[in-house]
Amino acid sequence: MKYSILAESLNKMESTTKRLQLTQHLVELFEKTPGDVISKIIYLLQGKLRPDFEGIELGVAEKLAIRAISKSSGIAVKKIEQEYRKTGDLGQAATIILEQKTQTTFLVEDISVERVYETLFKIAKLEGARSQDMKMKYISSLLNDATPLEASYILKILLGTLRLGVAENTVMDALAIAYTGSKDNRKALEHAYNVSSDLGKVAETIASKGLKGVEDFEIEMFNPIRPMLADRVKSEEESIEKMGVEFAAEYKLDGERVQLHVEGEKVVLFSRSLENISEYYPDIIEKIPKVISADQVILEAEAVAINENTGEFLPFQELMHRRRKYKIEKAVSQYPITVNFFDVLYYNQKSCLELGYAERRKLLEKIVKEDDFAKHVPMTIVKTENDIEDFLENSINSGCEGLMLKMLDKPYQAGSRGNYWLKLKREYRNELGDSLDLVVIGAFFGRGRRTGRYGTLLLASYDDDTDTFTSICKVGTGFTDEYLDQLYQILSDKVTLKKNPRINSEMEADVWFEPELVIEIVASEITLSPIHKAAWDEIRKGAGLALRFPKFTGKIRVEKFAEDASTNEEVITLYKGQKKIAHDKSLM
Repeated sequence: MKYSILAESLNKMESTTKRLQLTQHLVELFEKTPGDVISKIIYLLQGKLRPDFEGIELGVAEKLAIRAISKSSGIAVKKIEQEYRKTGDLGQAATIILEQKTQTTFLVEDISVERVYETLFKIAKLEGARSQDMKMKYISSLLNDATPLEASYILKILLGTLRLGVAENTVMDALAIAYTGSKDNRKALEHAYNVSSDLGKVAETIASKGLKGVEDFEIEMFNPIRPMLADRVKSEEESIEKMGVEFAAEYKLDGERVQLHVEGEKVVLFSRSLENISEYYPDIIEKIPKVISADQVILEAEAVAINENTGEFLPFQELMHRRRKYKIEKAVSQYPITVNFFDVLYYNQKSCLELGYAERRKLLEKIVKEDDFAKHVPMTIVKTENDIEDFLENSINSGCEGLMLKMLDKPYQAGSRGNYWLKLKREYRNELGDSLDLVVIGAFFGRGRRTGRYGTLLLASYDDDTDTFTSICKVGTGFTDEYLDQLYQILSDKVTLKKNPRINSEMEADVWFEPELVIEIVASEITLSPIHKAAWDEIRKGAGLALRFPKFTGKIRVEKFAEDASTNEEVITLYKGQKKIAHDKSLM
């Protein structure tokens, strides 16, 4: 397949932010794509080469790309850097530079999507002393044969600066239309994606086997399943209203959610965001096979830092000491953990997703033998508000955040959030229910002691109807100097030259970021706002919702995708809830 077809489609997509237009451009692209190339197209659209859990990264720096452009064009590095400073986009700068070249050279041969993909894959795999020289050689070879437009998008993919605003849901809509003629068939694609976490594989299957092939998608060991998520409630009374007569309550531990794939002695661990995190937990890899009674099993657990002397649970941030490339063994000994199991998703070649919670829990207790390292998350069956309150107090006294409430007869809904699971945390019990997980979308430069760092962050909630991130507040309180430094380092890799099309904000930040990082915020209340875009027009025409007196809690939610952040629907529920309580109090 000619790479020019993909480059032209990418160019069209970059010029619009409208979801219907983006979907139509994708449909047209997929209709031109051979079945054996579709997975490569899907990965490249996402700016990657393989699914996230395989951890294959291109790792090409701007300086190396500039040297490659210079080698290909014969134009000095300094001139390319000047053009880059003018445009702010290296892909665009390369287009201008290479247009000058093509005016004086012969026509080049067509390059294919397959060639570009395979070359990028070779670049990603290069390591060692001569790897930088080899990378430059591979990049130059592509640029030598690329048109200026093709070169622009080769570089944007290489540098991770492809800004299409195309989310997974939009891609699935387009695949359903292109291969089945109807967006209504997206549900089958969604299920296949939820159990495989590999959109390229899903696309390849529907292209080769049709809808039936996608419907027959099965779980595979060592391919992570997208986790089920929970809605929130802020009182025992609301829990009973939503859950019914009898349901399960589990401790909500303050740790890292881990999906364990265990087959014999082989153990692979995935985070909530589907990153392979096995290297951070060598103690889990070593100890867990000894307590498992299964040939093949996929389990979910919470890895929690503990005080080794008292057995007391420690806060989530203690686990961050394990997120280091070196001295892992030292971190393991200094920051011991327990692994607390709460679900089973796959057992001896059979999916457990359709089983009710009660059946899965019974099976889990049969599979995992408890010891000092491996535990079952404490669970009880509750029927009354008093039952919930008593168990909640026990949970909090044990160093946990609150409770997870689960319907006994409901299946595991991979990749979904809903009322089958609810979370009740201590801070949800005040008027607001004020703990929210929000996405960092922008920042404002600091002053005084914050000079040289970001002083205030612009945050957004997630609108899952439009697949956008809507501004909800600025936050500048709750940050220690250590957190400011840590956030500055994390966010430096997410800076963009223009606002991502998925960001909906009237407020103009000094710096925009890719909507990726999630942090936890508390606030005094939710108010109507003429500026912020969260839940715009939902409560009052011409107004959105905003947080009043927001404060950073100290929790950076590295384990969460941006799409896992608090939704506008949640914010609306909290807003209405606080108004209801205020009304009830006025009648007292």
